[in-house]
Amino acid sequence: MSKGTIRQILLITDGCSNQGEDPVAMAALAKEQGIVVNVIGVVGNEESATRGIQEVEDIAMAGGGISQVVKAKQLSQTVQMVTRKAMTQTIKGVINQELRQILGDKETIEDLPPEKRGEVMEVVDELGETVDLEVCILVDTSASMASKLPTVQEALLDLSVSLTSRIGGNQFCLYTFPGKRRPIEKVLTWTPKIQSIHSAFSKLGSGGVTPTGPAIREAIGSFLNLPRRRMIEHADTYIEESGF
Repeated sequence: MSKGTIRQILLITDGCSNQGEDPVAMAALAKEQGIVVNVIGVVGNEESATRGIQEVEDIAMAGGGISQVVKAKQLSQTVQMVTRKAMTQTIKGVINQELRQILGDKETIEDLPPEKRGEVMEVVDELGETVDLEVCILVDTSASMASKLPTVQEALLDLSVSLTSRIGGNQFCLYTFPGKRRPIEKVLTWTPKIQSIHSAFSKLGSGGVTPTGPAIREAIGSFLNLPRRRMIEHADTYIEESGF
């Protein structure tokens, strides 16, 4: 399997969508475009937490990604874990598809003998360090998230640091919703260095609406601004050929 590119949307939110398209439908659309949607629900003591948690899970399921609900103080470690776990899940999905083509429809990594399974997982781990990673980060800046934004900033900086040791390249972009002037606002264009969010976060405002669906749609469009390489399709997952 050749080195390639994994595309992720990382959505950080604490509330329910209340404006624009259905975020679950938008997450399904992202999956169709080969983009995994991972969602981290940052909860407090809000009465709406239960409803928000359900939406978090539904969006991630529709987007073929991972959902995790955490308290704000646990956010930094969770952002790193979700990003890396989603990479491994995507790579395993591709390898499983190839195994089915070689060994039959019901064969997966888990069906292999222990020795062979270990060898395959070594390949998964190696690919996790060498594939290129593109992450479009969506941060909910609705009113209830205002007190949590400093923690979000810290978590994203820690994510950048944790990924610098990878051999593969990293590209990030950052959108917030709602923005000061628009429902969705681009805060950081595609860059390999996310450290510049430090100054961006100090300028963020917060509002009462939560246009999660439109934010996911905007994120899908953001990947079109990156140079596209020939895409290899494996079932529900896409890894783009890098030419190496």
